[in-house]
Amino acid sequence: MKIALVSDAWVPQVNGVVRTLGVVRQELSAAGHTVVPITPDRFRTLPCPTYPEIRLAICPGRAVARLLDEVRPDAIHIATEGPLGFAARRHCLRRRLPFTTAYHTRFPEYVEARFAFPRSWSYAIMRRFHAPSSGVLVATDSIRQDLARRGFHNLRRWSRGVDATQFHPLPESERDFLGLERPIFATVGRLAVEKNLAAFLDLDLPGSKLVVGDGPLETQLRRRYPKAHFVGKQVGEALTRHYAAADVFVFPSRTDTFGLVLLEALACGLPVAAYPVPGPLDVIADSGCGRLDEDLRAAALGALAIARDKCRAYALDFSWTACAQQFLGSLQPVR
Repeated sequence: MKIALVSDAWVPQVNGVVRTLGVVRQELSAAGHTVVPITPDRFRTLPCPTYPEIRLAICPGRAVARLLDEVRPDAIHIATEGPLGFAARRHCLRRRLPFTTAYHTRFPEYVEARFAFPRSWSYAIMRRFHAPSSGVLVATDSIRQDLARRGFHNLRRWSRGVDATQFHPLPESERDFLGLERPIFATVGRLAVEKNLAAFLDLDLPGSKLVVGDGPLETQLRRRYPKAHFVGKQVGEALTRHYAAADVFVFPSRTDTFGLVLLEALACGLPVAAYPVPGPLDVIADSGCGRLDEDLRAAALGALAIARDKCRAYALDFSWTACAQQFLGSLQPVR
């Protein structure tokens, strides 16, 4: 099958959307399918306001239409609600081509946090964007139920996976390379307003706080929390080692639709502390591999008692191959 994948999120961006699409593309290619990305690297772009790492295509309508006509795909998936996504949607409606979409990011909450734009208005735009989709792919049951209550239709589950070879525990003898006082409470992700990092950094916790990642709030957070240990963005084996060196993974976000970092932390043997919100509620569920509490401090301290090997074993149930097959099964063939 030849699949046109339209996404405003693509490398070199580093986030869960890009990671998911990249791995699914690899899995589908390995299974004999062809995935043709229609992504910002094919267009003239400008930086997204407040998020310059994201490049937005400038007036891509005609080019997107031409690319889709040239590709002649067997299925079309529109991954994001950006300029490329809107252009592809418009072309598909004009040509009466079926397509699927995905709800990766809670843009209404993000836009409200950054620009004070009313959440209800953003959801109206999102609902209109996804309304003609043959299937709106969502990562968790909590998000599916929330969107259904908001009037979205044709919602389908599309879970996530983790590379348990890349993300793995460290031997006990190698876990102290950071030289930090234990217990070490770590968080990994973009240092941006929607990640709610102050909720973690304000906690009165014993030991050390480790922050892995970069973003627009990095300078401000370093200045405001001098006792926390900021190590910047880490990739590859270095990222794995920082996960595995910690004792608890603290996930303060209230707006992520899934949180791939949760699975990465679990695969490295880290129990999770988080709020009882979509994402953690679905990933952790009743596994016993984390503590979910509106009192994030209580959750973090409670997670210290969870066995690391239990977390690792649970993460192994999340497969990228299964994720790719679920995606493939949700596509609507172009007749």
